[in-house]
Amino acid sequence: MAIPEKEALPALSPEECMREALRLASEAASEGEVPVGAVVARQGRILGRGRNRREKGKNALAHAELEAIHEACRALGGWRLFGCELYVTLEPCPMCAGAIINARLDRVIYGTADPKAGSCGSIINLFALPYNHRPSLQEGLLRDECAAQLTAFFRALREKRRNRAASNQEE
Repeated sequence: MAIPEKEALPALSPEECMREALRLASEAASEGEVPVGAVVARQGRILGRGRNRREKGKNALAHAELEAIHEACRALGGWRLFGCELYVTLEPCPMCAGAIINARLDRVIYGTADPKAGSCGSIINLFALPYNHRPSLQEGLLRDECAAQLTAFFRALREKRRNRAASNQEE
């Protein structure tokens, strides 16, 4: 399969790919979504981008990883993403880990762990189970920036809820 015309662009480093995922996560946060962003790349060339859109789309399946995988499959004209890597700001959940396995992604690079739903080591590592495909895993690329983005989002959300509760009590 041929890589789309974007191949003429210079290859991005892993850090640049994760920075693009962070940018997408920031877009999600600006729309009130949990800030998670993801990109699928092959040889440093981004083939798919995604960000969390669950609230806006009212869809439990609208995760950043699934959007990025979907876009990369369309770019390559097939569902097998051999030779591709997924960069995501937050450790994938079980649904996304399953999609990663099924898409045959070679490697997953995530920024920060998810102790509540992480399925690449925090709660369970689905990639270590005897499925027919086992992506390699790298944790912690730009960890501090990824974690800070999530922390700031949830801090602001809690503050907004406190202010709303306080104004409701005053009425």
